[in-house]
Amino acid sequence: MIQKRWIRHTALAASLLLLPAWTAGCGLFSQQTSKAIDPPQVETTDGIDGDSTGSLDSQGDVSSLTVYLQDRNGYLAPVSLPASLKTGEEPGQLALEMMVDNGSYASELPDDFRAMIPQGTQILSYETQDGIAMVNFSSPFVDYSSDDERSIVEAITWTLTAMNGVTGVELSVDGEHLTEMPVAGYPMDEDLTRAIGINIETADGVNMSNSSPVTLYFSAQTMDDDQYYVPVTRLIARSDSRALAAMEELIAGPLNKKELTSVIMPDVVVNSIDEKDGVVTIDLSDDSYEAGQKMPSEMLQAIVLSLTDNTSATSVQIEINGETNIVDTQDNSYSAPVSRPHHVNALKS
Repeated sequence: MIQKRWIRHTALAASLLLLPAWTAGCGLFSQQTSKAIDPPQVETTDGIDGDSTGSLDSQGDVSSLTVYLQDRNGYLAPVSLPASLKTGEEPGQLALEMMVDNGSYASELPDDFRAMIPQGTQILSYETQDGIAMVNFSSPFVDYSSDDERSIVEAITWTLTAMNGVTGVELSVDGEHLTEMPVAGYPMDEDLTRAIGINIETADGVNMSNSSPVTLYFSAQTMDDDQYYVPVTRLIARSDSRALAAMEELIAGPLNKKELTSVIMPDVVVNSIDEKDGVVTIDLSDDSYEAGQKMPSEMLQAIVLSLTDNTSATSVQIEINGETNIVDTQDNSYSAPVSRPHHVNALKS
């Protein structure tokens, strides 16, 4: 469904980028740290509701929490970090504290990533009401480069809207509600939602006034050769099927081929995509595929990530050349619908 309002973006010279916003599925994904030769692995749990993917997953006394950090190439990416929740502490508040640059959790962040909330910022209060996370920052929040403004907004919004029951975000500084960001004036007169996109780019030849966004997941690599997923919101020509358009763009690959890697071979063809009862079924043709052949984990996981971000479905059924008995290179079965995983990119700190 197309959301009928437009999202404004204030650039350095105060020019506006008008972005037609789509209603996107909320939630993040998870991966275990992988070796250089392996794709990013995803920690999956069957039957998980898509709205629960931002919650803490207990593992004894330690839990995992996903936050959005900026990589060395300037892209925001979800990163799963170990976290201990104090009595009475909200996961959203803890996530924000972990996102403060050079803050208390700086040693927990993986190499090549940086936190986006300005150094010295404190979270004075955090509460949720009617699905809106209301955050009150201390005054150091206003001290940042204008180049970072949109990334700060996206990182906070995508992190908090992964929390259970959170659909939007409102920001304040020292108790004063912000209707725009304080440096370059990014407009926030309405609640911030995932409709603002993330790592926005525009496909070649697209008229932005007649465009629509799709969010795609490509692969990137740290200096230590660890693989991780990067979400990119691409503005494309309007399409009758957002899911089909997203898959076609995923197959086309990243626009920035220097920093991002394609996850699907360009000769793969989408035969059909159908969504019903929370499950989206995709039928692919791949001339190189033979029954029983193990498919690349990176490809299958990226399909699940991209389709659940561009539809209301919480799980994905993948068919290749009519076959449903699909197994990936890490021996994960895709013969039944695969639910949205909990956390993504559990990289080494």
